[in-house]
Amino acid sequence: MKVLTAKDGELQVADEVRAILAYLDDGRLMVSKSHVYNRHVRGFMAKLKHLKREVRVEECDLAAIAKLYDQASGSETHSNMQATAKQLFERAVEKRASDIHIRVSSRNRTQILFRIHNDLTFIEEHTFEYGSQLCTTIFQAMADVSDATFEELSRQDARISMRSRIPVHLDGIRIATSPQVDGYIMVLRLLYNDATNDLDLARLGYSPEQVACVEILKRKPTGVVLIGGPTGSGKSTTLQRALGAIIQQAQGRKHVITVEDPPEYPIPGAVQTPVTNADSEEERSREYQMAIKAAMRLDPDIIMLSEIRDNPSGRLAVQAAMTGHQVWSTVHANSAVAIIDRLTDLGVNPALVTDPTIVAGLICQRLVKVLCPHCKQPLADHLAEFDPRTVGRFMRAINVERAFVQNPDGCDKCGGSGTSGRTVVAETIVSDESLMALLRQNDRLAAITYIREELGVMSMLEHAIRKINEGIIDPLQAEDVVGPLAENHGDERLALVA
Repeated sequence: MKVLTAKDGELQVADEVRAILAYLDDGRLMVSKSHVYNRHVRGFMAKLKHLKREVRVEECDLAAIAKLYDQASGSETHSNMQATAKQLFERAVEKRASDIHIRVSSRNRTQILFRIHNDLTFIEEHTFEYGSQLCTTIFQAMADVSDATFEELSRQDARISMRSRIPVHLDGIRIATSPQVDGYIMVLRLLYNDATNDLDLARLGYSPEQVACVEILKRKPTGVVLIGGPTGSGKSTTLQRALGAIIQQAQGRKHVITVEDPPEYPIPGAVQTPVTNADSEEERSREYQMAIKAAMRLDPDIIMLSEIRDNPSGRLAVQAAMTGHQVWSTVHANSAVAIIDRLTDLGVNPALVTDPTIVAGLICQRLVKVLCPHCKQPLADHLAEFDPRTVGRFMRAINVERAFVQNPDGCDKCGGSGTSGRTVVAETIVSDESLMALLRQNDRLAAITYIREELGVMSMLEHAIRKINEGIIDPLQAEDVVGPLAENHGDERLALVA
């Protein structure tokens, strides 16, 4: 980002004009809120119009304008820091990190951490000044959709998608910032592009039965299909692959529209619409609602909502299904059945969310680290290292002779980590009237029994146990994700609800 009205810029203005406005190379004209109708501002706008320049007026305070000029004078620092930032991104991609955390503390230090296979790993430490320059450069000089300035004491979101600014293996980088007690934190979510071409859910870790269940849901002409799970559980990747497969199978005969805040992965063949012009949570919610309503008027066959996060988005998803559309979305929930609870907690009509013609399918998933096949170690050789209660759970829940644990030292093949990626553990349900009737009556125990015995659904816990017995995942790491493999008194491994 260049300030064209800086002292050495290509558009020269008087000092008194420079104090109240700043014109940027992306067409934004930053104007002091108190001087919007100032004659100097109007005169400069007329000059830009005469020069056939793009003008998008954004109001701000005088301090923000002064900060823009200060940053312009330090453009060389920005340039150097951009190279540093890109090197940081490259290192994170090499380690297959999902996130970069930059913690800037007023105690004169900056900590950089990578989230690798769901674990935070400390990478390096720098001064406060280093972190401040790095975060400012990432936000203001590299992000393509953001506020005009990086405000250390504000919560801000942005995205980097320009190809020259990110590693070749990424589609983009999502930025989120927040103040903390003694400074601020910036978290960068790395959006990898290797999911685009591979649409097979089995490669994510879904079982053949679960893939078949999702195929049934993909063929339903109407209804909402919801994918639940916590943050970082791979919901967006599953959603992208499911929609990509639908589009591929339809060979262009389906009109798929997405409403995303923000867009994460490209979906070839879909019309992907972002939520824009939202500076606050209230504005974001309002813009999201407007985008969903607009999508429903664009003759879609299928609508994808990036997330059902509040009552309006939940109601609109249901409305879209009721008007003859197939709808796919995600929601924060701990189990497939708990998705219904989440919708009712958001205030969506319980009678509608327990109608199988409206809510067609429930999917929930988590991610568990995959053991390195070259250095994993037999669990049986390590049982003496665990406490008796843990051994008891293992003996009841899994085949101890077939299970493996992580090698803490790793090997050359896995770079010393002991793991090689992550795999899905999931549960998938095709809704029917019998199940929804039990949920309408709040008979949770009967609903779980029906899901297990009549529908034959494998729970996330059972899926994890299967993968433990196949030597794919570590039982202790599985418990960190899905909970105890068995109760210490009695076997409850078949529970479907977190």
